[in-house]
Amino acid sequence: MPHVLTLIAPAGALAPAHLAAARGALCALGAALEAPEWLAEGEAADLPFEELSPDQAVAAARAALNGAPVDLVAQPTEGRRKKLLLADMDSTIVTSETLDELAAAAGLKERVSAITARAMNGELDFKAALRERVAMLEGLPESALEETWQATEAMPGATTLVATMRAHGAHTALVSGGFTYFTGRVAERMGFHEHHSNTLLLEGGQLTGRVAEPILDKDAKLAALKRLAAERGLSLAESCAVGDGANDLPMIQAAGLGVAFRAKPAVQAAARHIVTHGDLSALLFAQGYRREEFSVG
Repeated sequence: MPHVLTLIAPAGALAPAHLAAARGALCALGAALEAPEWLAEGEAADLPFEELSPDQAVAAARAALNGAPVDLVAQPTEGRRKKLLLADMDSTIVTSETLDELAAAAGLKERVSAITARAMNGELDFKAALRERVAMLEGLPESALEETWQATEAMPGATTLVATMRAHGAHTALVSGGFTYFTGRVAERMGFHEHHSNTLLLEGGQLTGRVAEPILDKDAKLAALKRLAAERGLSLAESCAVGDGANDLPMIQAAGLGVAFRAKPAVQAAARHIVTHGDLSALLFAQGYRREEFSVG
């Protein structure tokens, strides 16, 4: 079949009734279907189909599932497994916004978090918002960076996503609007081949309140995707990109498998593939990996 609809849910939450509802909805629109195939019992399954577009399949299945906690990814069957992964860091590969947590050390988390939320939803210019937030941290001791790092936690499924794609020959890159202090450590811990981000400027053991120019923003993320693909002789269709904020949207839209992961409303509205219920292993299921093929890092 030329297309496949993948249904993904938290472990144990995907029931045969969900598959039946999705099959029924696609059949009602005239789709030809093959039998569902479990990728992980109770967690993810493929439903091959034809005679409908991927967007039609997702819309029909979503309506039939009536709010059930199931993520849906429909795409061409050919070329599902990607050879390049670009991932955002904050609220994607790690659970927190590291700049917000750094601001907590200065007693400014609430103020900084409010700006972060608006910037990630596309309501503010990213570069201006980053400069404004960093300026608030002037004089913060360098030790706050280490304290923030020690409290930073991996997003569930993150290490498995990177390890599995690496094990199958993909190149992996962390591309963040955050800071090298954190991306370097996250890349090492998670096993990314490389990382790209912004640099906080320090002087005399304190933050200066400035960030090095040029600032890595949405245009730089898209440029990194294109450059890394070209360097490896890959088309953008052979890439996977994941993020949650407005500064991730251009690379998400350009990638063959671009996923808005637990993303801000404006990002979900503009992205083709959305994951809100599963963890980052959903990106592996979307590529047709079975649970037994996963690597743990």
